[in-house]
Amino acid sequence: MQKDAETMGKATKEYQRIAWEALRKSINGLINKVNTTNIKMIAPELFQLNLVRGRGLFARAVMKAQLASPGFTPVFAALVAVVNTKLPENGELILKRVIVAFRRAYKRRDKVVATALAKFIAHMVNQQVAHELLALQLLTVLLEEPTDDSVEIAVNFTKEIGQVLQELSPQGLHAVFERFRGILHEGQIDKRVQYTIETLFAIRKSGFSDHPAVPPELDLVERDDQITFEIGLEDKLEKEEMLDIFRMDEKYEENEDMWAKIKGEILGESDSDDSDDDDDDGDEDSDDDDASAAASGQGQPQMTQEIQDLTEQDLVNLRRTIYLTIMSSAGFEECAHKLTKLDIQEGYEMELCNMMIECCSQERTWRSFYGLIGQRFCMMHRRWQAAFTECFETNYNTIHRLETNKLRNVAKFFAHLLYTDALPWTCLESIRLSEDATTSSSRIFIKILVLELSENMGLKNLRERYNDPYMAEVFQGMFPTDNPRNTRFAINFFTAIGLGGLTDGLRLHLKNAPKMIMEAQLAAAEADDGSSSDSSSSSSSSSSSSSSSSSSSSSSSSSSGSSSSSGSSSDSSSDSDSD
Repeated sequence: MQKDAETMGKATKEYQRIAWEALRKSINGLINKVNTTNIKMIAPELFQLNLVRGRGLFARAVMKAQLASPGFTPVFAALVAVVNTKLPENGELILKRVIVAFRRAYKRRDKVVATALAKFIAHMVNQQVAHELLALQLLTVLLEEPTDDSVEIAVNFTKEIGQVLQELSPQGLHAVFERFRGILHEGQIDKRVQYTIETLFAIRKSGFSDHPAVPPELDLVERDDQITFEIGLEDKLEKEEMLDIFRMDEKYEENEDMWAKIKGEILGESDSDDSDDDDDDGDEDSDDDDASAAASGQGQPQMTQEIQDLTEQDLVNLRRTIYLTIMSSAGFEECAHKLTKLDIQEGYEMELCNMMIECCSQERTWRSFYGLIGQRFCMMHRRWQAAFTECFETNYNTIHRLETNKLRNVAKFFAHLLYTDALPWTCLESIRLSEDATTSSSRIFIKILVLELSENMGLKNLRERYNDPYMAEVFQGMFPTDNPRNTRFAINFFTAIGLGGLTDGLRLHLKNAPKMIMEAQLAAAEADDGSSSDSSSSSSSSSSSSSSSSSSSSSSSSSSGSSSSSGSSSDSSSDSDSD
């Protein structure tokens, strides 16, 4: 991209578009990397970028990262405070957008988003980017018509802002707590929320010691240098969304030269300060080196100790990167491409799969976006198939932990992978459909999974897939024939969800089951009789052999007697005929 930009003139639209995309990616990259330990290094790198031109991009990146990781809100607020001292327009734009977004989320009763944005407002007040009156206005709105959600948001907001309000507006904070006390006396909210209010009173009693307004490592701006905006919660505010969109600049080179001067003024001061600090640090380091050399002796080799990180910080960073990549992508192809570029090492496939399923489950409704990403990865390499197969088994075994909405999204995600043949159907081997082996959650999961397969494949194709003789062992659990009770349960289950056509084989088996059981019992009885006759014949073989001779002689004598009598009778009959 840089080579293409070099070959174009700066006045061309193509060059400016490429430069705009590079600016957007650079801002997003720095925002996603910032944390408590590296914020002092990220801030100068951020000022290297044209934040005047990228004012909208910076605001958008900060808000998106904050919503994705509310736990890093103090870090993002500190970064905004640093930028606000040099470029107040950037801080004002972010504050306006956060207020507008909070009002919209509160009207929609989106508790998660409203809580995160309220936390952002609190920390911008703590950093003196916003005035404390904004915090009091927000608390007034939340507690005016108290509900469980609004009171809970207000409690969390007060925890973050309490220390500053105690210092700057103690009377306002007192009025807020009186309102909390009145809500407790009314007793119209849930017991759990009442308990959070009681906890808040205990926190206030301790002086908000466990909830400092600005942690020492994030106290980067002097109060006199900070610019505070007195923007009200009900003010008419413009989000200036056009700043997020690329527009050709006719005076591109002039504006770039102007930014170069501004950047020089900003970084010139900080560079000189940094150089002084570096010199001091260098003197201290040299003194420390001399002291250590004198103590240990220069001729002796130094022992190096290998430090093992047991906090799994790399794993946490990987999950955070995956989450931000998924949430910031516009389409599944872009997302799959970005995730592929992460170069996830072997053995960490489950992190990507689990994070993808987690993001999918958090959605309000099913989005095929996640299914298409999973399909792309499964078809990319066999190791991803194995990882998603393991995820299927794990999620099915722990499906009772999910709420119904999350359960539905997860079931549709795996159904997408199955009917696109991205995931091998052998993963269904872990399903055992019987009254004893399933719970209400697992039955809902199976229902949604099978209905989604039927809707996308058709009942005929789905029945053919289930009746495949090569897959009979795999589907033995879903279509059990080991016990008539389990067979009857499976038939009733599929019939109840409108897929009775899948149970033709089970119905035939259940119809022939009594006959098969009778045949099996007869065969077992015959086998028992045969074994008993063999034992009795072996015990009587000796006696039968001793009596065989006598029986043969008696039979011969009787036969001779009968022949003579028959001869005499024939003679007498002939005589009577002659007469």
